[in-house]
Amino acid sequence: MPRTPLRLALLLVLSCGGANAPSTTKPAAKPAEPVATPAPAPPPAAAPKAPAFTRTLAMVPMRDGTRLETVILAPTGATRPLPFLFLRTPYGVPKDAALLDKPWASALVADGYIFVFQSIRGRFGSEGKFVMSRAPRDRADPKAIDESTDAYDSIEWLLQGVPNNNGRVGMIGTSYDAWTATMAVLDPHPALKVIIEAASPADQFLGDDFHHNGAFRLAYGFEYVALLETSKEANTHFPFDRGDIYDFYLDLGPLANADKRHFHGKMPTWNDFVAHPNRDAFWERQSFTPYLKKTTVPVLNVAGFWDQEDFYGPFEIYRLFEKNDAERLNHIAVGPWNHGGWYGPGRKLGAVDFGSDTAAHYRDRIEAPWLARFLHDRAAPPQPEATIFETGTNRWRTFDRWPPEAGVTKKKLYLRAGKALSFDPPTDTGAFDAYVSDPANPVPFLPRPIKPLFTGGQWQEWLAQDQRFVDHRPDVLSYSTGPLEQDVTIAGDIVAELHASTSGSDSDWVVKLIDVYPEGEPKPPPASGAGEEKAPEAPADMRGYQLMIASKVLRGRFRDSFAKPAPIPPNKTVRYAIDLQTHAHTFGKGHRILVQVQSSWFPIIDRNPQRYVDNIFEAKEADFVAATQKVSRSREAPSAIVLPVLSQ
Repeated sequence: MPRTPLRLALLLVLSCGGANAPSTTKPAAKPAEPVATPAPAPPPAAAPKAPAFTRTLAMVPMRDGTRLETVILAPTGATRPLPFLFLRTPYGVPKDAALLDKPWASALVADGYIFVFQSIRGRFGSEGKFVMSRAPRDRADPKAIDESTDAYDSIEWLLQGVPNNNGRVGMIGTSYDAWTATMAVLDPHPALKVIIEAASPADQFLGDDFHHNGAFRLAYGFEYVALLETSKEANTHFPFDRGDIYDFYLDLGPLANADKRHFHGKMPTWNDFVAHPNRDAFWERQSFTPYLKKTTVPVLNVAGFWDQEDFYGPFEIYRLFEKNDAERLNHIAVGPWNHGGWYGPGRKLGAVDFGSDTAAHYRDRIEAPWLARFLHDRAAPPQPEATIFETGTNRWRTFDRWPPEAGVTKKKLYLRAGKALSFDPPTDTGAFDAYVSDPANPVPFLPRPIKPLFTGGQWQEWLAQDQRFVDHRPDVLSYSTGPLEQDVTIAGDIVAELHASTSGSDSDWVVKLIDVYPEGEPKPPPASGAGEEKAPEAPADMRGYQLMIASKVLRGRFRDSFAKPAPIPPNKTVRYAIDLQTHAHTFGKGHRILVQVQSSWFPIIDRNPQRYVDNIFEAKEADFVAATQKVSRSREAPSAIVLPVLSQ
């Protein structure tokens, strides 16, 4: 959910499509008079001219007197009352209407909306105190506030204070902005008719942003604290003194040194990390699990299969609402995107080509019709419950729920002798493979040198990175099928059942499910057409490419409970169920299925000392020890990946 300020420009491109520059206008005590936005540069002659907008900057009062910086972009010369599209954000409000003259907004601008952007409490020009992931209020306290009350009060003000509106509001957002939209559903204003939450976080300990299955996301958490919490507005620089952050974090040593060297007890979020190493009441309050019981507002949950930040959240929100959705208000759409990729072209992610502009398909055929149906009363075919892009075959599919049940068979793909994978169970007794996991030499999560996450240019595509760079490390086990004789299509949730032991008393277990592309002759580059100035871009050489389809880490201490960790019995085989989340993908004929197992993933995940300590944030250098890891592939303890195989 939290986004670093160095990603301000990117975030508005992804969340609302333009540069997220704060307004330079000093907020007025009362709503300002409308200010005409300068006309954007004229579009090409063949393109329709985008409508002009009037920009109004207002300080909107909340029920406790706090005023929130709000920008209203209303189409000039509108001939009919229009609905609002409302986005609440910690990343600042636009300084003009240029962001609406972007591909992400073209369908929405054409349909006609009054666009509203609001800085949440304590951010940029808004008054009050910023509280990251502010928990829902105590309803017994009539003076209590939260993001839901702020959304309610803002909508009430917009209805009364902005002319020529039709009395309807839709809320949209990506990431933190999606979280604020989801919070509005807890106590929705009657005028709130629809929301789209794209990649909202749902649980910061189990699967979003800061932790995955209890394992701390070091590089992400460190950069968030170093950048977002040092300024009310924007800080885009941290003085990394190494060209490779792998070296920076390895030199940092135990996590306690982050505070000693850099934060000095002044950063609230880092202090919270240290004080709450387990999933206690602090993390429970910030998760949606206790609050999302039922929605009375139509919700479209949007996710990307290669979202590097909040893949867990939209599926969890969808799952929670689905429990009580007799009215079928709850929907989900998933594409082959990274975080926010639904507002890009969507044709490629790194070297991987999906064959079409998937993001344009989403915006034109899913997002815009969904909003217009509820805000403009526009007739449209009902939105399928689940609209999912199946990678591998590169086609859109629809299902009556997610994960689907019809036509799906759970099949175990077993780890076998000779680093093989097979749907046939092992027959050997006592068989295992071993490796040494050394915290002094952790497995990198990207090819080195690794750049800072939010400025280095690698972060956005890292989950689609070719995994061959670790394929032959001695501390990474790789198991593969032979070339597939027919397509294998999966649709739904993927689980690793790992039977393993460690000579230490704590351990991380990382499991990756990978599609290995065939070898063979390279494809010839496309021929240039007559009259073209240059030949089309040659396709990437994908021979042997190892594409991660699903991956996850489990911190072993949390194998039985995220609230009550326990040491791992040394040298005892333990069963670990590792949720690899979900995907829709076809492993094509001639491809191979590969599974990798390792015990470090650095520095996206902090180093496990491998000697149990109560709080890893307080571990000492002496606690970090090498450990021998044994992964069982025996008849009595068969390690496997459970795949949801879909009949063709």
